[in-house]
Parts: sequence; structure tokens; C-alpha cells
Amino acid sequence: MSAVPSTHHLAVSHQSFQVRPFGNLGAEIIGIDLSLPLSAEDFIRVHRAHLDHHVVVFRNQHITPEEQIAFSRRFGVLQIHVLKQFLLASHPEILIVSNIIENGQPIGLGDAGKFWHSDLSYKELPSLGSMLHAQELPAEGGDTLFANMHLAWDTLPASLQKAVEHRKAAHSYTATYSKPKFEGNWRPALTAEQLAEVKEVVHPVVRTHPETGRKALFVNEGFTTRIEGLPGDESRDILAQLYAHSVLPEHLYRHQWQSHDLVFWDNRSLIHLATGCPNHLRRKLYRTTIQGDAPF
Repeated sequence: MSAVPSTHHLAVSHQSFQVRPFGNLGAEIIGIDLSLPLSAEDFIRVHRAHLDHHVVVFRNQHITPEEQIAFSRRFGVLQIHVLKQFLLASHPEILIVSNIIENGQPIGLGDAGKFWHSDLSYKELPSLGSMLHAQELPAEGGDTLFANMHLAWDTLPASLQKAVEHRKAAHSYTATYSKPKFEGNWRPALTAEQLAEVKEVVHPVVRTHPETGRKALFVNEGFTTRIEGLPGDESRDILAQLYAHSVLPEHLYRHQWQSHDLVFWDNRSLIHLATGCPNHLRRKLYRTTIQGDAPF
């Protein structure tokens, strides 16, 4: 009896899908089914849309964790989050983002994204991009905001551009780790092993996108602690100005989640923020994170 051929060797047909931009940031991709392997040509179109629009929304994706992992892996190596207790059982590539409490214990990271941040900017190799797939959504709240850091750099006053262009900044996972922002959510104390995984790193304040060559601000209130080589008060003042400028309304896209959305954003181009939702409303999403390059 012959073995069933893997999908890797099957002829993959084209899917007919549209890319619809939202405005100056983001696009939705309509008519694609990510439970099916994408042809090389379709994958190139999706990759291009991601580079052009920085955040892409795939509507109505009824995919398994395995299918999310397989699609994510086409973009690169997947990163395993330091909070191992919130990884999906038997699928450590997936971080559970959820406010749900079962048997007195949170099933996922309840306050993920409570400060503006770029995922894993605290690692030597920060994230290329993240995919978040909606499993359970609250009836109100739960929006995610994205800010375009290319636009933030392009529109930064010349004096500030000059002040930071050749500077480096320190990033630390623990910078805002235990600062409460959403009522009722808490974070587990980090073990010595976990702390060893997230030692402070230094990255350029202004990074060059490795695929498009565009410059972007690469600091965020969630993980950036200081600008190297500046007195503390000056560093704090400049960072405050950069943060405020980054999130001006004209730089933002607000994602209002729909059932089974899969959202894929570029952490090299954007920062994002979880707006939170009422505690009694259940919210659960699955996140995969793709490793990027050392910022330059």
C-alpha cells in the first residue's frame, strides 16, 4: 500500500484573492484560505503586501495551530516566548494571549501589549513579524492599535532626527514587566532561568528595514530603557518626545477584531498596543512570532 503523498509534493493551485489597503497603514487580504498551502506566486504576493502595508489582515481563517505554525514558518524561524507556562500544549511555537482564568490560574498572557512595543525588541534578534489568530473575542473592547514607525521617522523634526540618528538604545524585557495597567491581570515572577533568557540588549534608535531599505524609529515605551551615551534626564526627555510623536493619530491603524481574523504585522516597521477589554469578557488569541535579523 503506497504512502499518502505529503502536501509538500502536491500541485498547489493559485488562490484568487484581493489586497485592499486601509489607508496609510494596513490592508486586508480577501478570498485567501490559509488552511491550504500557498503557491510560490501567491506567497510572493502576500509577502509583498506585508512589506508594502506593514500589517495585513486575513479574514475568516478557520485554521488549526499546526496550519498557523506552517504558514508562519514560511517567513522564517519561529521564536519561543520566555513565559513557557503560557505556551500551547504540544505547540510551544504558539503563545496563548488570553484573559481567561481556569481553576484559579490564567491560561495565557492576560495583559500582553499593555504598553506600546515592538515584539521581542529586547532580544539580540528581535521579531521580524507576529501573527495573531482570534480564537475567542469579547463583545466589546479588545482592539489593537498599530503605529507606523517609518512615517514617524520621516515626519520627525530635523533637530530630533539629528539628535538620535546615530544613537543606540537599550531594551529590556523587564522594563515595564510588573507595571500594572489593566485591572485584575497579573504576571508571574520570572525565574533565574527566564531572566537569563532576556538579558538587556542594545539596538540602533533608527533601524533600516532589511528588505525595503526604509528607515524607521526603533524605540518603544514597553521595552526601551535609555539612549546610550546621554545623561539620564536628556535620554528620558528625548524618548518621551519620540514616543509621543510615534503615536500621533495620523500614524495609526486601529484593528477592530472580527471572528477568526489572523493579523500579521511587521515588527521592524511598527509598534503596537493592546487597548484592553472588560475583565469578565473572554478573549483568547494564538500568537506565533517569526525571528528577524540583528537591527542595523
